[in-house]
Amino acid sequence: MEIQEQIVNKVAQSGLITVDLADFGPRGERVIYDIKDNLFHGLILREKDFREFVKSHDWQQYEGKYVGITCSADAIVPTWAYMLLANSLEPYAKDVAFGDAGVLETLLYERALDEVDMERYRDQRVVVKGCGDIPIPESAFIKFTAKLTKVAKSIMYGEPCSTVPVFKRKG
Repeated sequence: MEIQEQIVNKVAQSGLITVDLADFGPRGERVIYDIKDNLFHGLILREKDFREFVKSHDWQQYEGKYVGITCSADAIVPTWAYMLLANSLEPYAKDVAFGDAGVLETLLYERALDEVDMERYRDQRVVVKGCGDIPIPESAFIKFTAKLTKVAKSIMYGEPCSTVPVFKRKG
């Protein structure tokens, strides 16, 4: 019994703040709209057919979703086609961006991290959690670190029991 009373959780007493970037990621379904499905023979976009598709397509299915617009085919797609899609998606989608799933996720984290009040980390020792159930774009770690460097006392990466030092303010 005496031994258990002497066990001290030094991590809990360290004053470290652990930040999981997944907490900043916007919640909601992500959908990629690939314009390749609208190409004639997988090569060209016919304006008349495309405009008819835009008019008749059920855009409500994108209600409340984050939508990335892309073209995975090796084809030249005129900019106005992407603009028509964005115009049709705007009333329904939570957000619309140009790019594949990776680009969409990067953009969503970028926007979310722009809204974080970094003052809560002023003069704090911060550990940015390194692994979790939700994949985080590398760009989110970079953006968060760049913002955090301006206010934090120190920044570490990993878990409180095993960290890699990233930054320590001098003086």
